[in-house]
Amino acid sequence: MSTSTTQAPLGPPAIALAPVGTVTLKINGVERQLQIAPWTTLLDALREYLDLTGTKKGCDHGQCGACTVLVDGKRINSCLTLAVMKEGADITTIEGLGTEEKLHPLQQAFIDHDAFQCGYCTPGQICSAAALLTEGKAKTTAEIRELMSGNICRCGAYTNIVAAIEEVLNTPKA
Repeated sequence: MSTSTTQAPLGPPAIALAPVGTVTLKINGVERQLQIAPWTTLLDALREYLDLTGTKKGCDHGQCGACTVLVDGKRINSCLTLAVMKEGADITTIEGLGTEEKLHPLQQAFIDHDAFQCGYCTPGQICSAAALLTEGKAKTTAEIRELMSGNICRCGAYTNIVAAIEEVLNTPKA
């Protein structure tokens, strides 16, 4: 004897709305208010809510550096940082470093030294290099390599990346 059980349709699933709050971020010199969930990363806030897609999502685990941005002049992995944690901070992305008319010296040096191939890591590399220059700790090629080691280039353009950074590091300030 066989028995079968039929379950009545459950109906549409209940929709759980994410708690949303207002976060004010100062990005590239402009204050922006976002309505986001508290667990939204800074990376996702930049890319998904503000359409600042220069910052890249690479590993999403803080291991590749593609998502590097500057917060109060210091480099951070935006994939590991909640946007709400940076309320009131001064955030600079690759879009805020230079303009099409006047590139940041590092942007120009990366072009001049062909310091990219696919270009995916380049925004993070440049932001990290900008902080490296501000930190003032890198004086030698070996120090540049060590202090840039948090930024991975899968294409292997490291020699040209270091050359670009060295050019800007060794150019006298006007």
